[in-house]
Amino acid sequence: MTPPPRSWLGKFADAFRGLFEAIHTQSSFAAHLPVAATAVALAAWLGITPGEWCLMALAIGLVIMAEVFNTSLEALARAVGRYPDDDIRDALDHASGGVLVAVLTAVVVGLVVLGPRLWALVA
Repeated sequence: MTPPPRSWLGKFADAFRGLFEAIHTQSSFAAHLPVAATAVALAAWLGITPGEWCLMALAIGLVIMAEVFNTSLEALARAVGRYPDDDIRDALDHASGGVLVAVLTAVVVGLVVLGPRLWALVA
């Protein structure tokens, strides 16, 4: 039996519920969100350009997206219940690696955008 079709409003509600559930239950967000907020505050204080804002927003969004996908894979792994299975471990490690790549990318973007302005303040 197929479930009834959902409205667009219902789809958005589910997406927001998933995002908020991930933020409230995953300890990784306790690191990601304060760092993102600090980067945004620093960018505002330093007066970055609109193009640089786009780069910062993309970098922050990439990290949040990667972490939400990683969280969803962790939930699926728990639902399967066969852990510690080598294939499940590998899938979880791949997802964690994706988060690491996103974080490192965001760090590079932050250094490129904010670094010269910060350097000018201390030099």
